[in-house]
Amino acid sequence: MNVPHKVVGVIPARYGATRLPGKPLVMIAGRSLIARVYERVERAESISEVVVAADDERILDHCREHRISAVMTSGSHRSGTDRMGEVAQERPAQAYVNIQCDEPLIPPDALDELVRQALAADGEMATLVSPLEPDDREVLSDPNVVKAAVGEDGYALYFSRFPIPYPRSPEHARHYRHVGVYYFRRDALAKFIGLTPTALELAEGLEQLRALEAGMRILAVSHPYVPVGVDVPDDVKRVEEILGREGELP
Repeated sequence: MNVPHKVVGVIPARYGATRLPGKPLVMIAGRSLIARVYERVERAESISEVVVAADDERILDHCREHRISAVMTSGSHRSGTDRMGEVAQERPAQAYVNIQCDEPLIPPDALDELVRQALAADGEMATLVSPLEPDDREVLSDPNVVKAAVGEDGYALYFSRFPIPYPRSPEHARHYRHVGVYYFRRDALAKFIGLTPTALELAEGLEQLRALEAGMRILAVSHPYVPVGVDVPDDVKRVEEILGREGELP
């Protein structure tokens, strides 16, 4: 079905996070994490509709109580992308954007830039990256920070937890942090979720490598946003401090 210029933002929300159980419902300065992410995505002008893809009735009930659009999805999905694929079956659109539910500070303009460039390129996939300084060795060596190697044409060549490219000649090294937000054209999403996990994906623990191994092209859209996710209880205070500096607290 052709649905011109309709882009659906999907926020997969899983209740059973290992390090922070019930994470989507964790309160940040009086509002739940999922509500704060939803409100940020709603501000993006390029996204026509926003929906939470829940895996637990507690998330669904909370969303209904706070007038957040949400649907229940299967608990057997391997990833948020698979959860988004289920949403896509019921909500036809030209494209879909997967926003992680632990990103309460995601800038709406970053989402708009991602969608704008992906639509302009008629790209099948796109993702956000943020420039890294070559001398930021702590971040480059952190396996929890995924790095992206980007070609001259703006498309991703590889993603790794290892610092890539290796800066043998630092003056030529261009380093990017991967920001886990994905744009999928409708047909590309269907193709991706039908693929079998690959050796590279399993080795690095990065599902986007499955797409690259299958020959899919991923446009890398650069934006200065540095992710501040909520993965452990200490992250809540850090996010509250940032929201306070931005004047976003009640």
